[in-house]
Amino acid sequence: MKDQNNKNHWEKIYHYIQPSELSWTEEVPYISLNQIQKMLLPKNAAIIDVGCGTSYFVDHLLKRGYTNITALDISETAITKVKTRLGSQADKVTWVVCDVIQFKPERQFDFWHDRATFHFVTNEAEIEKYISVARNAIGDHGFLSLGTFSTDGPSECSGLNVKQYNEESLINVFSPFFKKIWCVRHKHFTPFDKEQDFILCLFMHLAKIHPL
Repeated sequence: MKDQNNKNHWEKIYHYIQPSELSWTEEVPYISLNQIQKMLLPKNAAIIDVGCGTSYFVDHLLKRGYTNITALDISETAITKVKTRLGSQADKVTWVVCDVIQFKPERQFDFWHDRATFHFVTNEAEIEKYISVARNAIGDHGFLSLGTFSTDGPSECSGLNVKQYNEESLINVFSPFFKKIWCVRHKHFTPFDKEQDFILCLFMHLAKIHPL
């Protein structure tokens, strides 16, 4: 029942609120795009945007020539809005309507992008599920890009409680399976010019030890 309630919550959010009215909207997600550029990912790298909502990240990836993009969100309404916005370009993206902790990937990705979904995963059992899904979905030495509210950021968002992190706590959650490349504090300004404090980290997935 909780999963269904969670889905219903986000369906209502994306049905009644326009992207320009959502606090997390960025016209140009420049930090995320710069990460990909610095990692020198090839244009055919397998990239997944987790909790894509109605963000413009996929739009910019397509404009930059990336050809192997997956977008995942719990809300079918959000994905439908992005498909409509993209028009025929939407056919170049693989779309997945799913709660991330229930995601069963059939392939592995080179770059897992989650700008503001993980902080909604608040209990320990679901956090462990998230990490397990990410470990299975990200290839050896693939990248995990994660953004959450910092300990100085909001304690709730869209009517839901969130879990706040600092650099140390976020690193601790994902070790020993992921190694930090860098972390940075980021001041995000909402479309209505309100400041929100984020912690953004980029991790590398450490190679799995395979049995002989």
